[in-house]
Amino acid sequence: MNRTGANRVLRAALAIAGCAIIYLGLDIALGGIRTLGWQGSTDFLTVTDETAFAVHDSHVRFIGGVWLAVGLLMVAGAFALERLRDVLIALTAMIFVGGLARLAGWDVATLTSGAVAPSLVLELVFFPLLGFWIAKAVPAPNARDGTFPRP
Repeated sequence: MNRTGANRVLRAALAIAGCAIIYLGLDIALGGIRTLGWQGSTDFLTVTDETAFAVHDSHVRFIGGVWLAVGLLMVAGAFALERLRDVLIALTAMIFVGGLARLAGWDVATLTSGAVAPSLVLELVFFPLLGFWIAKAVPAPNARDGTFPRP
């Protein structure tokens, strides 16, 4: 596959990943801890302290909004690959770190469950590979003037 074709595949991968992240971000940003139910049942908790729940729910909505922004940047990167090269690499690294953070729970049964394992594999394998792909496929901008070298 030539360079142009490979970049089209890379752009498609970014767009698909970005759309999936937007979907998840909206589910959490708009639905909070309970989510909007786009990922399954929302009847998994009982609130015993409304005030504490509201505070934590607000924090979760913020994190959902950050995740939504990550997805929007990924989609933007599909269209402005050269300009957003370094941002996209940073985002893939951030997602990898998020995957590593899951390991802090030390709950092997949850991590290997069908509900978490696919996401964990994407975070620890796919996104680092995507970051390396971007780094190799898109030349870094010239540090002096911000222009990109011609292939």
